[in-house]
Amino acid sequence: MVLYASFAETFMTAVQRMKMLLELVPAEKYKGTKTVSSEWPTTPVIEFKNVNFRYWPEGPLILKDVSFSVPPRAKVGIVGRTGAGKSTITISLFRLCELSGGSIEIDGEDISTLDLHTLRSKLAIIPQDPVLFEGNVRFNLDPFEFATDAEIWKVLEAVHLKAAIERVQGGLRATVLPGGSNFSVGERQLFCLARALLRKCNILILDEATASIDQHTDALIQKMIRTEFAHCTVLTIAHRINTITDSDYILVLQDGRLAEYDTPQNLLQKPDSIYTSLLRESSGQETQAETQT
Repeated sequence: MVLYASFAETFMTAVQRMKMLLELVPAEKYKGTKTVSSEWPTTPVIEFKNVNFRYWPEGPLILKDVSFSVPPRAKVGIVGRTGAGKSTITISLFRLCELSGGSIEIDGEDISTLDLHTLRSKLAIIPQDPVLFEGNVRFNLDPFEFATDAEIWKVLEAVHLKAAIERVQGGLRATVLPGGSNFSVGERQLFCLARALLRKCNILILDEATASIDQHTDALIQKMIRTEFAHCTVLTIAHRINTITDSDYILVLQDGRLAEYDTPQNLLQKPDSIYTSLLRESSGQETQAETQT
């Protein structure tokens, strides 16, 4: 009886998922009618104005009255403890869920009034888990075939992947296995970096992009971001605190609220600041790891 009851409960998950999808509001409902120029955003200023965010109508607020402004081409590191709402900043920018209150503006345009395709095509993201699809190298870098082969090779050279692709039989037409299993995690992350470069967006988001890779590849990616994306406004959700110490601004979230937002130098001058305590903890953990090694 217990066994069959557990089977029934497991199979009802499919019914629950179907019910959820039937009640889901289609994304087309949120398509805006406002049009913007193809060059938008020319001055990629990001403004959060009293943003409240929850994942479902009856759910708890994840972001609570969050307000801040990111100057054009600034590099902002976003930190906070687990559950503080760091990744929710990314989700709200891409409008994977709609805001419960407040607004987000990019270059003076309220993103809720824009078509989803237009908005998302102007944002580049390097996620924590690098995504590769079954197909070939070229498809994974330029699925919509906007770039030429020469442009793709140039980008591969910039991210130090050219030699690795040249060694593979077929070059740009070389096979990529499901999930990119024939490439290492570091190489898959560099694929995502190359993909972001090809999009030529003015806003780049790194969602703990270097959490799963070694420190050498991490340093390589950080160097390329400073050089290849110098013209971009960059939001970095940090896994390792030391990767954002050279940011222009540090944004600290605590329990879904904006706790601190200032330059790293100003925050470090406050010994009781949250950022200072997080940096101190990170340094202590690294020292302990080196000692154990």
